[in-house]
Parts: sequence; C-alpha cells; structure tokens
Amino acid sequence: QVQLVESGGGLVQAGGSLRLSCAASGRTFSSYAMGWFRQAPGKERDFVASINWSGGRTYYADSVKGRFTISRDNAKNTVYLQMNSLKPEDTAVYYCAALMGPYDSSSFNEAMYDYWGQGTQVTVSS
Repeated sequence: QVQLVESGGGLVQAGGSLRLSCAASGRTFSSYAMGWFRQAPGKERDFVASINWSGGRTYYADSVKGRFTISRDNAKNTVYLQMNSLKPEDTAVYYCAALMGPYDSSSFNEAMYDYWGQGTQVTVSS
C-alpha cells in the first residue's frame, strides 16, 4: 500500500506560480514512478506530468510543457509540481498518483496508476 498526500494548492492570479507537493509513504518511494493529473469542474481527469523512479525521465502534457516542471526528492519521499505562468484554464483539483508498473510513454493513462492522493485545489484568477 502507498499513501499519498498532496499540499500546496491555493488561489493565485494569472501569471503567478505555485508549487504542489505530494508526500508518499508505505513503500520504498524510489521504487516507483509518479504522476500528476488534474480535473476541472465538469471535465474528465487529465494527465499533467509524470516522472520515473530516479527523476531522469519525465513526460508532460502539451498544455503545460514549458510552464510546469515535475521533480522528486527520494530522500524526502516527495514529488513536486512547479507551476509557473499559470492561466485560468489551469484551475482544477490536482492529484498525484503512484505507478507501480513499468514506466514509459503510456504514463499519460490514469489507468496505469495504482494509488491516488485526495487532491488539492488550484484556482487561477484572471
């Protein structure tokens, strides 16, 4: 079992920045990949970014590429999502998730993930 707890969400003006954190516990953090997803009101949950166990490989959704950065600190059992140049369309509940299986380009698929956090709200005002 893996427990995931997100933090760092909040209200920010367009153009601003936020850093989300996701603290993991329960299994050796450096043994699995992580991802961030988001769900806006009335919409499906979408892939944002993912990172492999070492931090050496990452994937991003086109909508956030160049603005968001995913990273991880295995010593702290934490994955981060640095969000810059935020836009109102980035408003959503953001979820972190753990991927126990092989990590590849299919990491955009939420069905690949085994454990999920409870989510943290990010609201970007115009």
